[in-house]
Formats: sequence, structure tokens, C-alpha cells
Amino acid sequence: MSVAIIQAQQLRKEYLSPAGNFLALKGIDLEVRAGEFVAIMGPSGSGKSTLMNLLGCLDQPTSGRYILNGTDIAGLDDNRLADLRNRAIGFVFQSYNLLPRLTVGANVALPLVYAGVRAAERKKRAREILQQLGLANYFHTYPPRLSGGQQQRVAIARALVQRPALVLADEPTGNLDLATGNDILALLTRLNTENGVTIVMVTHDANVARRARRLIRIVDGDKAFDGAVMDDAA
Repeated sequence: MSVAIIQAQQLRKEYLSPAGNFLALKGIDLEVRAGEFVAIMGPSGSGKSTLMNLLGCLDQPTSGRYILNGTDIAGLDDNRLADLRNRAIGFVFQSYNLLPRLTVGANVALPLVYAGVRAAERKKRAREILQQLGLANYFHTYPPRLSGGQQQRVAIARALVQRPALVLADEPTGNLDLATGNDILALLTRLNTENGVTIVMVTHDANVARRARRLIRIVDGDKAFDGAVMDDAA
């Protein structure tokens, strides 16, 4: 049996506001094992983005336990948490988050800069992953000169260059037309099935969620469904 990348136990997240406390997550248990492709789906305000932030170590739970790739995040200071995040997680965002004044190659290599990898190795690994994703000819190109689909492929290359245990994709097709979005989903599926990349993808779109092999539906801060993807479940 594959190892657990994500182990979350009774994750709760409460926010304070002038109107009173708001419980965004009500105690979620979750496990994701290596090689899975999981979609987290729910309407706006359901808590799915809050859950993604906790899984990505971008925020800390109010209570509960979270173990990422064998490391319990409880008690980690900001520096150790940032190091774990950089080593264990590759992020793919709806808005790409590429730096327009850096070339494609430099954007892809950024996580390796933070990890202290030497320049020659950074360049080599960035070229390798761009080659795998069909972007080898764009190494010296600047992101504004690329299409939306090409920019999202660059963002995926950046997420993979550190060889993370987990890729978190937050609405990865949200800014793309239908055909380009389908191309990106096909790429994520291929990375999962052929390369064994573990993917957790947040979406509000049932058609996007069906590309995963397992669906978790979040409603009002709690799990309403967790199982194999089926047309009637999505």
C-alpha cells in the first residue's frame, strides 16, 4: 500500500470578525495517499479554499492535527514551515502567478533558488521539466508573450521542478477557455497516471472534478461526500 502524503485529523478553522466567530471548517478528517488524484469540490463559501490553505501550509488550523509527508506541522516555526512547504508541495494557481520580468526558465527554477540549488543544476532541471511538458522552445521567453494555456503549463512545470510529494492545484482551469482547460486537465491526468504525481485539485466545476479519481465534496465546512468519482457524485 502506498504511503500517506496527507493525514488530517479533526481539522477546524475559526475566524474572528466583528460580527462574531465564524467556523469555516468543522473538524475534517482526510487522508491522501501517494499516487492519488483527488478533487475537492464545493460551492463558494463551503470551506474548500480554507481546507486547501491548510493542506498547503499557507495557514494553520485552529485545532486538529495535520501531518504532511510524515511531518507533523504542529509547532513548526515560520522558517521550518516554509522549508517544508517548498520541499513537499508544488502549487498551481488559477492566476498562474508567474513573474513577468523573469523568463520562463527563471520562473520554473524559482523553487530551486529558494531551496539553495546551484545555478547550473537549476538550469538543467528547469530545461528537463519544460522539455517534458512540451515547452523547451520557450526557455528564454517572457510570460506575457505566452497564451493562457502555455502560462499554466509553465506554472505546472514550476510546481514539478522541485519533485514534490504533492501538487496542489487551485482552480487550475479557471482562467482558461474550455478547450485549453481540457488540455491542462489532460496534462494533469497524464502526470498522475504515467508519472505517479499525487494531485489534490480544488474546483467548483463538476466537469473538472470528474477528471480526478476520487472526489471530496465540502458543504458548510464539513465533508458531505468522499469516494470514487461518479457522474452522480460530482
